[in-house]
Amino acid sequence: MDLSATQQFLLFSALKVLGVIGIMLPMIAYSVMAERRVSAWIQDRVGPNRVGPFGLLQPLADGLKFILKEDFTPAHVRKAYFWLAPAITMIPAFLTIAVIPFGSNLAGQKMVIADLNVGILYTFGIVSLGVYGIVLAGYASNSKYSFLGGIRSSAQMVSYEIAMGMSVIPLFMLVGSLNLSDVIAYQRENGWLILYAPFSFIIFLISAFAETNRLPFDLPESETELVAGYHTEYSSMKFALFFLGEYANMIAASAMMVTLFFGGWTLPGFSAPANTLLAGILHIAIFLAKLAVLMIFFIWVRWMLPRFRYDQLMDLGWRRFVPFALANIALYAVILWARAAFK
Repeated sequence: MDLSATQQFLLFSALKVLGVIGIMLPMIAYSVMAERRVSAWIQDRVGPNRVGPFGLLQPLADGLKFILKEDFTPAHVRKAYFWLAPAITMIPAFLTIAVIPFGSNLAGQKMVIADLNVGILYTFGIVSLGVYGIVLAGYASNSKYSFLGGIRSSAQMVSYEIAMGMSVIPLFMLVGSLNLSDVIAYQRENGWLILYAPFSFIIFLISAFAETNRLPFDLPESETELVAGYHTEYSSMKFALFFLGEYANMIAASAMMVTLFFGGWTLPGFSAPANTLLAGILHIAIFLAKLAVLMIFFIWVRWMLPRFRYDQLMDLGWRRFVPFALANIALYAVILWARAAFK
């Protein structure tokens, strides 16, 4: 039976959604394992190596442990919000991945779930929702430590979301489009955007650390001050969802950086859209390899740098990054105006 165009679109969209989720969930699990192995290597320890060959089944053991642990809800919490918060933390990362072009073509289909013309605006809108889960957890836990963690996270998000958003404006001044597929197409023709906008990349990268609450910006958790911050009262799979949400957000941030600054699925000399199945799979593999390098960098920084003081974190965001991002926009506006005027 022949399928209509609408049915084919829905079928391939469903397959892409399942494929992305099927790849992303193991990536989250093995990112946790990579964190433990990299930290062990940096600290001259062994790390997880008992479960399965070379410790490769450790994520499965960790998942079973979280599932089998007692799911304890303290009596003093606001229960409905307490249960809702972990899910709200996890979901935005998956919604962000929906607009990331993770390949060129495969079986005649573009390798992006939703090819939006305002992809970058959608991304920033969805990413900003992730903090609501953390704030809700801090409120629902009815604990001063959790509440302070939630407040810190909301202040941190507001501070660095502005700089992160302004950092990508020069990119779209260069490309002339908010569509992420168009951004990759521009890089196919002209080279990776990190060569044209290195300052934008620096601002975006450091802001991504702050947005994902990773060291040296993990003030919302800050074990030395707040016990465990916003997830102090959580256990079992609820705690695991916060844990996995952090790594899912790292993957989403890395995917955005690969798309915006490192050419997405392209490589020099191998940037034409795929016209064979093998080429399509290779493009997806290239994208995942770039993403993995950035994930390793996220992990490496965590175990090499100390945590900022809170006043230093806010000072860096408001008094350094926001003016620097504004100056960066002005610089590119002048450059593009001069290019057009003297062409």
